[in-house]
Amino acid sequence: MADKKESMASRGGERLYNGIIKENPTLVLILGMCPTLAVTTSAINGIGMGLSTTVVLLLSNTLISMLRKFIPDRVRMPAYIVIVASLVTVVQFLLEAYVPTLYDSLGIYIPLIVVNCIILGRAEAYASKNPVFPSAMDGLGMGLGFTCSLTILGMVRELLGAGTFLSNGATAVFTIPQSVYTPANIFILAPGAFIVLAFIIAIRNRVIRKNQEKRSRENRKESA
Repeated sequence: MADKKESMASRGGERLYNGIIKENPTLVLILGMCPTLAVTTSAINGIGMGLSTTVVLLLSNTLISMLRKFIPDRVRMPAYIVIVASLVTVVQFLLEAYVPTLYDSLGIYIPLIVVNCIILGRAEAYASKNPVFPSAMDGLGMGLGFTCSLTILGMVRELLGAGTFLSNGATAVFTIPQSVYTPANIFILAPGAFIVLAFIIAIRNRVIRKNQEKRSRENRKESA
């Protein structure tokens, strides 16, 4: 029993690491590009969209895994969409009720979470074939990876394009004085999103490659 719990915990940890680092949906799998590029004009927008998607991913993976033996194979995709759409509707109403400013900023991209390929992809590739706990951890890991990516992208674009950090439109945690830095509006526009995303992916790949080379050198020294 103890071994089974350890195995389950290890598997859950592996799914979290997989979603955040190894198979990050934005930086590695390049999925969900529509909200990634459209809403990340600020860090707050990135956090809001990322956490909303994380909630839907976690709950949809859990429900689909629980129902995987009852959903007929030939109607599985419509069933997944109904489950995801129900969850997105709940998230949308909660945002509208409690965070109206963020709801207005994200706009049409909240209901579009229903057809986000990350959510349907994890439902089809993982949740429909695995037990509840690993599926929930897979959804949480993918959601947190998505949230981290959107937050970093939004933070960089906001700093370079508006000269602010964590701005909600009226106030900001801090603002770079105009005498120090003049914001480049291109980073708030679509081309800026592509440029910043490309640099973040390049930096991530560089760090991963350096770590792999370091481990390879250490392994060669140990074997020698």
